[in-house]
Amino acid sequence: MEQNPQDKSVLMHIKELTEKEENLYGNPDLSEDDIKEMHRVKSELDQYWDLLRQRRAFRDTGDDPNRAKMRSSDTIENYN
Repeated sequence: MEQNPQDKSVLMHIKELTEKEENLYGNPDLSEDDIKEMHRVKSELDQYWDLLRQRRAFRDTGDDPNRAKMRSSDTIENYN
């Protein structure tokens, strides 16, 4: 499946966030700041995965994937 340059950019950011999350999880002595950072990273990861899913859904239906917008973490958390 061909990827659009913007999709690649979103995927690269997801990869960077995932690596950061893994590093934080791998640290047995997390500080309060580390825990806050881990929550921030998890929230941002959710937002970027949602953005990528939106882009793919728009593309799959023949619509412009650039219509996809970053949604707030509160909106994404309420999907469950």
